[in-house]
Amino acid sequence: MPKAELHMHVEGSLEPELMFALAARNGMTVPFPDVESLRRAYVFNNLQEFLDVYHAGTLVLRVEQDFHDMAWAYLQRAAADNVLHAEIFFDTQTHTGHGLSAEVVINGLHRACIDAQSKLGISAALILCFLRHLSEAQAFEALEQALPLRDKLVGVGLASSEQGHPPEKFARVFARARALGFRLVAHAGEEGPPAYIWSALDVLKVERIDHGVQAMRDRNLVERLIKSRVPLTVCPLSNLKLRVFPTLARHNLGAMLEVGLAATVNSDDPAYFGGYINENFTQTFAALGLSAQHAYQLAHNSFAASFIDVSARRALQDRLAEVFETFE
Repeated sequence: MPKAELHMHVEGSLEPELMFALAARNGMTVPFPDVESLRRAYVFNNLQEFLDVYHAGTLVLRVEQDFHDMAWAYLQRAAADNVLHAEIFFDTQTHTGHGLSAEVVINGLHRACIDAQSKLGISAALILCFLRHLSEAQAFEALEQALPLRDKLVGVGLASSEQGHPPEKFARVFARARALGFRLVAHAGEEGPPAYIWSALDVLKVERIDHGVQAMRDRNLVERLIKSRVPLTVCPLSNLKLRVFPTLARHNLGAMLEVGLAATVNSDDPAYFGGYINENFTQTFAALGLSAQHAYQLAHNSFAASFIDVSARRALQDRLAEVFETFE
């Protein structure tokens, strides 16, 4: 079915094969003997263990073409899964920490988005994420570095280690981004408590909550999210891999849909978590026994939650409806 993907970190789509290829192209080495050894290292007990491996993988990204090739590889996979619109998370702070400029990162990723439109017929937009384990001052610096390329970005977000880094830490930089006209999203309620979701809404004033699965622990929060139609970009295989839920059969996606939350399905860091967006759908639906109506609602929600204009959104939702009419 046609769908949008709204929660995917492009650095987390760097497959081991491409990581080794980029390392070779840049005269570097990967601290694993081969692709399979690297893939076997993708076992994590929590978010931080994943982030340690994830950031090590970014070291192979050195020039603009590397960022283009990484994003292009993801966009081809997304198109194969019938993703018609993708909103891609990335950060500059990791890469400027390696001595690169924000321009190298953004220009490379943006070229891939342009190629996706012309060669694959799908749209893609970029969301700059601040790393929450770093300071607000460093987030301000990242924002200012990106401003000369403002036209190549649709929004800003908040990612990285959630525990111990509440949304309030970034109140002023989000206020600045909002004043500049950026769309706003934030990771909240993955490993962090429902209180982080409240703060993301009330302090950061975000339009979407990334993850948000812990919202189900707070009835008042659920009622608010239903009434306001704030979307939640849920990532089931990520939640499984990082042990947010012990099994997919225990995931609360079905319960979220049943109470009327505007949930969507996404892949988060697909190279590390065992599947792109369709794999997230098929494995989760098999585990939870979800229906065609649930599938339609998730895809419809994904277009409704996207940062595309109203006419384009309506056209995509019409295409979705046409697909489902063939099954009636």
